[in-house]
Amino acid sequence: MDAAAVLGPSWICALALFAVLGDAFLPFLPSGTLVILAVLRTSDMDGAPVLLGLGVAVASFLGDLLLLQLARRGAPSVRRRLDRRPELAASVERVQQSLAQRTSRAAALIVIIARFVPAGRTIIDLAVGHSPAASRVFLRWSALAAVVWAAYIVSLGWLNSHWFNTAWLSMGVSCAAASLISAGVARLVRRRRRALALA
Repeated sequence: MDAAAVLGPSWICALALFAVLGDAFLPFLPSGTLVILAVLRTSDMDGAPVLLGLGVAVASFLGDLLLLQLARRGAPSVRRRLDRRPELAASVERVQQSLAQRTSRAAALIVIIARFVPAGRTIIDLAVGHSPAASRVFLRWSALAAVVWAAYIVSLGWLNSHWFNTAWLSMGVSCAAASLISAGVARLVRRRRRALALA
């Protein structure tokens, strides 16, 4: 195996992990797409999907931890972000109320589901960071959510890499499936929120 072949997947994996870490702050980062690409580029290496899944879970958890700490300390950048985006501030307030009214198991489910909703992870981190809720409890849920999402996105890429013979088709199907699942979860969340508001 030549050096270029090794360097390519290594850089893609590093970029994917950086995106997973950073999309807690910048939800528009294509972290899921990059993880799937990294899986496809390393699918023929023994143990690569497991190692990548562990790395994704750790990066996801660390991103939550960093944003949570910034929100707890009242970082000016976090405050400015909420001030500039009233819809984000409203979402954070709704999540705070929802977490406060739920049992521990139900709150954990909210944190896990948020991983599959666009910007859901950011909203959860900011909501907990701006509430008196114990962050240790949230971090346990965050760790569980990170493992669940990492297993899901890596498995999606790995399965499609073995179902299809061409990399571009595997990539397209994986990304389309991830987008559809994310959109479906977001739609269910919005429908649930509307039903509760009407009730």
